Amino acid sequence: MPGVEPGHNRVARTLAADEFSFADAVGGWRGLVESVMPGLVFVVTFVVWGGFRVPVIAAVSTVVVMVAARLIQRTPATQALSGSFGVALGAFWAWTAGDATEYFVPGFWISGAYGLVMLASVMVRWPAVGIVLALIRGWGRRWRNDPSAMRRLQLATAIFGASQLLKLAIQLPMYFAGATAVLGTTRLVMGVPYFALILWVVWLMVRNVELAPEPSDQRPQT
Repeated sequence: MPGVEPGHNRVARTLAADEFSFADAVGGWRGLVESVMPGLVFVVTFVVWGGFRVPVIAAVSTVVVMVAARLIQRTPATQALSGSFGVALGAFWAWTAGDATEYFVPGFWISGAYGLVMLASVMVRWPAVGIVLALIRGWGRRWRNDPSAMRRLQLATAIFGASQLLKLAIQLPMYFAGATAVLGTTRLVMGVPYFALILWVVWLMVRNVELAPEPSDQRPQT
């Protein structure tokens, strides 16, 4: 069901799909709302009230309401819960520091770690996108011996990783300048919509990747 499966499963399914669906990539329209709403509430509340307590409480309360709505409707709460850890971590960070801008710091660490891991997988020639597709398509380890497939999978993974580091390059100056409202708005734009766009670009690169036949599959000509 769109919007209720874990994010990594959704990404894998999207990359292996014959047709790209932006709705599926973000977990359905309800999944999109559940992903965006806590950050949106935080930014709006900060602009209206300022400080850090009210925006933090509002963002956490939004997550609680979304999870409760899922439970009341007896629908899986996976999508609503998937972002709760990030919101809770950001809320704790901001509350401890007494500064609303600190709400975004855990996201910086997550983006940086994600980007570096993706790029590291390229450097060691085990590109993460290739691993995902190999598991789904049953390639085993053959894909690593196919130069054409490796080039495309390496590049696709590099783009995925670089997209995360680009977020840091754009957002960190805003953080150090203390531009909380601008940073929050940028985070919303470079959140789910940005991720779906990058996923689409990567999907375009890997959708037609085919491996050369194994030598054992080749038959001598007669």
